Amino acid sequence: MHTTKVLEHLKKHGQLLDFDIAAATNISLDDVRASLSELSARGDISRCTVTSYVKGKAIEGFQCRLSGYIPRPAPGRKPGAK
Repeated sequence: MHTTKVLEHLKKHGQLLDFDIAAATNISLDDVRASLSELSARGDISRCTVTSYVKGKAIEGFQCRLSGYIPRPAPGRKPGAK
């Protein structure tokens, strides 16, 4: 399987959609989804189902990131900061 390649890509690029991973790694979408299912079952990644609408057409996919990863706060002032 391609789980190692998919996991390394997520480590390098952070949170991504399944079809973005497939396009960047040249792995078929079905293989990427199988790898993501395996990684999710092992607890290596967090995965959720998303629905995007492109020109009125619904596209179902998975959004994934490493488990336990918390993105850095955006730069700049925060609400309530003094």
